[in-house]
Amino acid sequence: MDERDHREIAELGEFGLIDHLTEGLSNINSSTLKGVGDDAAILQYKDTEVLVTTDLLLEGVHFDLTYVPLMHLGYKSAVVNFSDIYAMNGTPRQITVSLGISKRFTVEHMESLYAGIRKACEIYGVDLVGGDTTSSRQGLVISITCIGDAPKDSIVCRDGARDTDLICVSGDLGAAYMGLQLLEREKVASAGQKDFVPRFEGKEYLVERQLKPEARKDIIRELAEAGIKPTAMMDVSDGLSSELIHICKQSHTGCRIYEDRIPIDYQTAVMAEELGMNLVTAALNGGEDYELLFTVPLTDHEKVSKLPGVKVIGHITKPELGCAMITRDDVEMPLKAQGWNPLAG
Repeated sequence: MDERDHREIAELGEFGLIDHLTEGLSNINSSTLKGVGDDAAILQYKDTEVLVTTDLLLEGVHFDLTYVPLMHLGYKSAVVNFSDIYAMNGTPRQITVSLGISKRFTVEHMESLYAGIRKACEIYGVDLVGGDTTSSRQGLVISITCIGDAPKDSIVCRDGARDTDLICVSGDLGAAYMGLQLLEREKVASAGQKDFVPRFEGKEYLVERQLKPEARKDIIRELAEAGIKPTAMMDVSDGLSSELIHICKQSHTGCRIYEDRIPIDYQTAVMAEELGMNLVTAALNGGEDYELLFTVPLTDHEKVSKLPGVKVIGHITKPELGCAMITRDDVEMPLKAQGWNPLAG
């Protein structure tokens, strides 16, 4: 689109922009009594527990608009919140979206961002029920709060893992991190080149895992259909090692995982070799895969082993044994929380 066709956000004002971006929204969930258009949304949950999560995303810290399309950013911003609700064994129902917008963004830019948010809501059956906008002096700020629910006896926290429980993970790990490395490499290569074409051939999966992750709603459904309730669960946002240590710390346990059982996609392995990076380190510490890490009782081994897209990678131990990975050479290596730390400068 020609930049001359773009409209300044100030032309619409705060409420005009919100009205424009949320025009035509309809509510899907019965718990949404009133959504956008009043001072507050009205929600009603009759027989379930309410789950609430929020994420704050800052340009230059959490995303780089050099290579992240605004529509993908909107989609990802919503989906990562849905993932937190699924990680509690719940169902996301509503979100609110608050934006800090600098003057370099136009109405059309915000339309692209909201197109991604609205697409995510449509796919996952979530209602967009409110939010706020304000000016930002340093780039784009996105804050999304997601509300969900679950029957009281179905909610899964991080503190329920017990000795001998099996450690399971969905999907594969390290792909999103490798996708980020690929995008960063091509960003550097593009510097000063007017008609640069990035080289993503054969690595499209990695780019998609970074730019357009999906929440594992399907795994939650499969667990329920198999009659399995995890004893502890988290989504893998900061890296497998960090998340597993969180579970063990809050459950007062130790753990053992096995290097040869960590699920890794072929494209991830190829990219790690190309960049001269340690593949297992990437899978342990990469983050942003948004897969589900969970524990189940040993008695559920047969049932969980039959689930497509789920792999048993180890077991929970007594706390005094600590957290470790058994390498392919049968060497015990302590696990360290080396994943993403947003406060590490």
